[in-house]
Amino acid sequence: MSLAFVHAHDGAEPHTDAVWGVSWTNADTVLSISADGAIKQWDSISGQVSHSRPPHTLGLVSLSVDPTGKLALYNTLEGLTCLWSLEDGDLKGSYESFARTAGSESNDPSWSVSLNPKGGTYASTGGSGNVTIHSAETPTFGERRATLKSGRSKFGMFCKHSPDGSRVAMSSENGIIYVFDIVSASIQSMYSSHAMAVRSLAWSPDSSLLLSASEDKRLILHDLRTSSSGKPGSGAVAAFSGHSSWVLSTDISPDGRLALSGSSDKTVKVWDIGARAAVSTVQDQGEVWSVSWRPRPPAHGTAGAYVTGGEEGVVRWWRSAGAG
Repeated sequence: MSLAFVHAHDGAEPHTDAVWGVSWTNADTVLSISADGAIKQWDSISGQVSHSRPPHTLGLVSLSVDPTGKLALYNTLEGLTCLWSLEDGDLKGSYESFARTAGSESNDPSWSVSLNPKGGTYASTGGSGNVTIHSAETPTFGERRATLKSGRSKFGMFCKHSPDGSRVAMSSENGIIYVFDIVSASIQSMYSSHAMAVRSLAWSPDSSLLLSASEDKRLILHDLRTSSSGKPGSGAVAAFSGHSSWVLSTDISPDGRLALSGSSDKTVKVWDIGARAAVSTVQDQGEVWSVSWRPRPPAHGTAGAYVTGGEEGVVRWWRSAGAG
């Protein structure tokens, strides 16, 4: 099987530096964060910016959106975490994770952040190699609720809640992936599938599969249903090879059939998860730092649509051939 994807349109107001994160929301808008310090909300049909925040001094490195598409969590290079209302454009909370206060537990500056789909909290990871659970409520935003310890001190590159909100996965600079059970605050599974840093993680809609994208040029699919022992490497069921350089981002389609990957080799690939094969390759003009499927299920007979962001600063929409 092969699929054809065509360029639909570009965002009308490019960022002035690389786009480090994009997310197509359930409200059918797109959010982008950039090394230029700006976050923008886009209309997916026109490509026009509908809302934005004043640029931060440093770049924005992490982005997470709640299932309703009404709230966005983003994090700056030095670890300032902000909660932004996409309805009224106001900030609902901010937290300086890098700030140290007398008598408190040593803070771990946030690098990657993830909103809990169930609401109420968010997760962060960074230099300690642990995951911290924080309050996402406006009056107490940023307050520490729990620390999920990996037992290692390797830098936490990326964290992502499962869609059911029961687990959070964290990847590290040495390629190891940890999946924590939030209620018990314990490691449920650990994978040593990659030889280099894991840049991105994506969950299947039913929270049973976890896809990882790595600097070792591969994506690995893990089945959480077969890895309850927590033994390293257990549960890895497939490897996807084909990129010629680092894989920087990944996502799984809303129907769970297809995976998406963006790479520093300047291509975007679509993978058939069942067939374990690439079914589409699109050549972009620069390194592809972030990818996101349209969360709305695709029309009958089509493969849906996705959005990308990369080193050019351009947010770019793609649709499957024949789709409107």
